[in-house]
Amino acid sequence: MKNVLFGASVAALMSGAAMADTAVLTNYANIAAAKFEDSVITAKALNSAVDALIAEPTEVNLAAAKAAWLAARVPYQQTEVYRFGNAIVDDWEGKVNAWPLDEGLIDYVDASYGGASDENPLGVANVIVNPTLMVNGVAVDATNITPEFLADTLHEADEVEANVATGYHAIEFLLWGQDLNGTGFGAGARPASDYAAGEACTGDNCDRRAAYLKAATDLLVSDLEWMAAQWAEGGDARADVLKDETAGLSAILTGMGSLSYGEQAGERMRLGLMLNDPEEEHDCFSDNTHNSHFYDGLGIQNVYLGSYTRIDGTTVSGASVSDLVAAKDADLDVEMQSKLTATMMALGAIKVAAEAGFSYDMMLEAGNAGGEALIMGGVNGLVDQTKSIERVVTTLGLGDIAVEGSDSLDNPDAVFE
Repeated sequence: MKNVLFGASVAALMSGAAMADTAVLTNYANIAAAKFEDSVITAKALNSAVDALIAEPTEVNLAAAKAAWLAARVPYQQTEVYRFGNAIVDDWEGKVNAWPLDEGLIDYVDASYGGASDENPLGVANVIVNPTLMVNGVAVDATNITPEFLADTLHEADEVEANVATGYHAIEFLLWGQDLNGTGFGAGARPASDYAAGEACTGDNCDRRAAYLKAATDLLVSDLEWMAAQWAEGGDARADVLKDETAGLSAILTGMGSLSYGEQAGERMRLGLMLNDPEEEHDCFSDNTHNSHFYDGLGIQNVYLGSYTRIDGTTVSGASVSDLVAAKDADLDVEMQSKLTATMMALGAIKVAAEAGFSYDMMLEAGNAGGEALIMGGVNGLVDQTKSIERVVTTLGLGDIAVEGSDSLDNPDAVFE
């Protein structure tokens, strides 16, 4: 009889553990749905601001469109922690957030930008001026700049990743223009007259520039709506993460670890500092990189804690990875939370400094000890929290996960080869 009861209690414990895992995964999916819904809402607000700019191209309306773009980045950057572990997000992400881009593909650039190269024959193709392009040796009709043309023909044309024609950064370039300040203060300074009619038009072909901007924002909205649907009830991304508890938890930790280490600490922060190159900024045209880094970090933290504050101030929260870790090793949970907080303080210091006038591109200047200290504070925090993330994986019995690496962290000499 004792054996029967013992077996029943083990079964109950195992069932309870599975229920706990399912609750964590459900909350993870709920938070994803909320983040992508917020991304859709803010992208629609951006689209409305773009409509107003095109209808009346004033500096006031251009500033409003820029403000809407900046607001749209806040929820989207917090979704990036859903990359790496979720194939459906990785396969899609390049449509909306690919960077860096060869902006000469899209519009006019400064003479210092250079010309076409063997690496990218379309580096200065300027589709806004040219209604015909040669893509893979074939003449392409670019008369009508539509969302379909951008997505199916121009994006990554000639199979070159830098030919980014869609998403946030293409829109950013069309709103700000090139940032020609190097590591000095200042963002891009595109005039509103780049969208004006008739003789008031600057930069040539203002009607095509407006068509491009409108097509890109329409496409951004539809791409985000598609992803939001994948995380809603009945969506494929939700189903994928819920179908296997171990695989689902591994996806969460893979996303946290890869964004922390190889992507953000390495490719987005350490690499640019090593090269002292503002072209390596994530939001380089708008000088919004400090916010990009901050909200990426916040996305990692809120997934671990299982709580996300929406743009309307409401909160989506529930069972979390933190709960699972605390049940197995309370000290490790304290350590993980402490490191996430330390990272957010370091990223917050970058944000505060940038908003006070010490912009991120200024921090990248060679020999700028203060800038290097700020950026490396963020890098070190992200690297350190990744070590604890790996301990969490072991504690939860998830086996090995593949964390994205970066030469800037793993093999620095290779960066200069």
